[in-house]
Amino acid sequence: MQLFAAVKKSIQQLTDALDQLTAEQYSAASANLSGSSIGQHTRHIIELYQCLLNGYEQQYICYDDRKRDVRIETDLAFAKQSLLNIATSVEREDIQLQLAGVYDDEAQEQLQLSTNYYRELLYNYEHTIHHMALIRVGLKEAGATSIAENFGIASSTIRHREQCAQ
Repeated sequence: MQLFAAVKKSIQQLTDALDQLTAEQYSAASANLSGSSIGQHTRHIIELYQCLLNGYEQQYICYDDRKRDVRIETDLAFAKQSLLNIATSVEREDIQLQLAGVYDDEAQEQLQLSTNYYRELLYNYEHTIHHMALIRVGLKEAGATSIAENFGIASSTIRHREQCAQ
């Protein structure tokens, strides 16, 4: 399925980009990322996928309930292993899920929505691309020289640019 392939490709691109960094560059605060690090953005990507994959069996996900594991944002090898684990786990059957979360900072109760695995996997993929665009800024600041041309660019934007170039 093309969604599985797209997710795996984005994770591979991210892993390849992280391979260019030292541990210090990975966890360093970036002025261009409002003080966050490449590691923090990577952790955010990983933890949303983990919420989805861990909630699959229970058919319930809440992205608000992620661990915010500092080890992912500070331990480059651990983060890359976590990305590999995600890439090898995403191919699953589509099932119905319940999504819970508080989406208004003034709300007192969780919103509950019906969704499905493929829809949430697509959300995670798009979310990954968005954060990769931010990570790209951090990579350039860190001096990375081998960033994939389409790293952090949505596939619809890539197709649009190709059509304009013709």
